[in-house]
Amino acid sequence: MKFSLFAHMERISPDQDQKQLYDEFIELCKIADRGGMHAVWTGEHHGMNFTISPNPFLNLVDVARHTENVRLGTGTVIAPFWHPIRLAGEAALTDIITDGRLDLGIARGAYSFEYERMMPGMDAWEAGQRMRELIPAVQGLWQGDYAQEGEFHSFPKTTSSPKPLQQDGPPIWVAARDPNSHEFAVANNCNVQVTPLWQGDGEIASLMQRFTDACAKFPDTPRPKIMLLLHTYVADSAEDVKLAAEELNRFYCYFGAWFKNERPVEQGLIKELSPDEIAAHPFYSPEAMERDLVIAEPAGVIERLKSYEALGYDEYAFWIDSSMSFARKKASLERFINEVMPAFA
Repeated sequence: MKFSLFAHMERISPDQDQKQLYDEFIELCKIADRGGMHAVWTGEHHGMNFTISPNPFLNLVDVARHTENVRLGTGTVIAPFWHPIRLAGEAALTDIITDGRLDLGIARGAYSFEYERMMPGMDAWEAGQRMRELIPAVQGLWQGDYAQEGEFHSFPKTTSSPKPLQQDGPPIWVAARDPNSHEFAVANNCNVQVTPLWQGDGEIASLMQRFTDACAKFPDTPRPKIMLLLHTYVADSAEDVKLAAEELNRFYCYFGAWFKNERPVEQGLIKELSPDEIAAHPFYSPEAMERDLVIAEPAGVIERLKSYEALGYDEYAFWIDSSMSFARKKASLERFINEVMPAFA
């Protein structure tokens, strides 16, 4: 099982300097590269200081200048916000600039806050249909002389300009949850990225079963790769475990508030949650975080990750977004590299 870093530029207070936050993001990527991690992933989001990344290709081109070996992944671009010709060309140019290190992760998107601003009137179902139309189009454009008469985009014969450096284009990863999404990914020669939300190891096993079932439906298609994305914190003590669980619980409460899209947002920052609101969340709690995420001292992290490797996951993405201080993120990542990864060498 390979290990990668999943990170964004997080801003949770108007007092935080955006340039400093970006420099800290780059430093985490450099640590991952020096430490022998397989890849760095960063996503696409708009108008949200919670995750600042309006164009992940810009980030990854810059990360490429600061690193030597890591793969560089979009985790993920939001399919409805892209025209196929534009996405094919920008991804291809990024692949050239980064010497063939690009992996292209694509999703339908998750936040109605973004849908309302970028594609008013679109719902999650339409977003998913747009993704299913986009991916074959990008693959066709990379091959060249591809024309499309689609529900959402139609265009005459076109070739991606430029074409990617990698043969047949960068690997494409589909963010998948339901069985139909897994089947779409396998049928279209795409890898799969899964993110359990709040049901712990049972959901992680279930997501793998959906992937396995999808592969069984297409026996003549080579098995793609599957990546597990999960919030991770490597603690230095039992007390540190408890602190991290509290911090990640706060992060998830804010994630839930953004997802529900009911709370006022000013200057890109959502209205602060009170301690009582955080404590009253119906299913997020520090205890749930410790149970369902990977928050443990090194031995405990190794044990959990060995179980995911045994399930068949090819890649484990260390999701570092947490609203923690840079110092705490950095220390956890370094413990992961120095004390957890050697157990999988």
